Amino acid sequence: MALSKVEICEVGPRDGLQSEERIWSVAERVELIDRLSATGVPRIETVSFVNPKRVPQMADAEDVMAKIKRPNGVSFAGLALNARGAERAINAGVDEVRYVVVASETFNQRNQATGIAETLAEFSEIADKVVQAGLKLSATIGAAFGCPFEGNVETAKVARIAKQLTGGGCVEIGMADTIGAGVPTQVTEIYGLVRDAVGMDIGLGFHLHNTRNTGFANAAIAVGEGALFLDSSVGGLGGCTFAPNATGNIATEDLAYMLRNMGYETGIDIDTYIGIANWVEGFFDAPLPGQIMKAGLFPETAVQ
Repeated sequence: MALSKVEICEVGPRDGLQSEERIWSVAERVELIDRLSATGVPRIETVSFVNPKRVPQMADAEDVMAKIKRPNGVSFAGLALNARGAERAINAGVDEVRYVVVASETFNQRNQATGIAETLAEFSEIADKVVQAGLKLSATIGAAFGCPFEGNVETAKVARIAKQLTGGGCVEIGMADTIGAGVPTQVTEIYGLVRDAVGMDIGLGFHLHNTRNTGFANAAIAVGEGALFLDSSVGGLGGCTFAPNATGNIATEDLAYMLRNMGYETGIDIDTYIGIANWVEGFFDAPLPGQIMKAGLFPETAVQ
């Protein structure tokens, strides 16, 4: 059943910046996060606790967390790919630890340098630590809609992984279209099978890319199915570091506009978000893919 309110999780400071060649300083990342946290967005994926040699854009995660403002009503998440990352996230003071397992064996090896079985086993190991620390534990299933190395991914496999993730205190699972290959019928199929596998107590959402211009169609279907949350990135910044041609996170301000005009509540000040998107664009040579930052809101822009 469709919800009247949809939670947007802003992933620009992590998934957005990590995919860009330019390395932002700690001060720049802190300013971006502080600007975003003042917009009414309820949740921000702020940092990633990974080896800086592999992802230099995400170095100094602890420093970033120590310096950001922490306004009431905003939850700050940190991504972890292993037990060491989860321990760092807990110690850095995040509100939520997000863990990732990829639905493709080849991609999981490329992304995390280990197999799916090992990644799931490690998830079980960290779950108690995260829950005992009083933090929210969530998981993302990467490449749920398709793999750049193996091709199609069976939806039943995604559902099996989701079922394995529900133990130990995981309260939310996101299905990621990491390479932007998915179409609306897949959203319906994945949501239905995963919901059947995990039951009604686990929150479900999606991390969608607009790589092939299907991201917003997929998002519209997702909220119609009952998705609790959607990930997006300011200005459409970023993609995926370890997947070829995986450009195109859906732009937060575009998503908020679409949801608003569909009758959903997001709590986001879209005008302020447009200003942030324009500010972010100034750091890059090429325009960002966001559209509302170029076209403006409607009906606000209608000629009177």
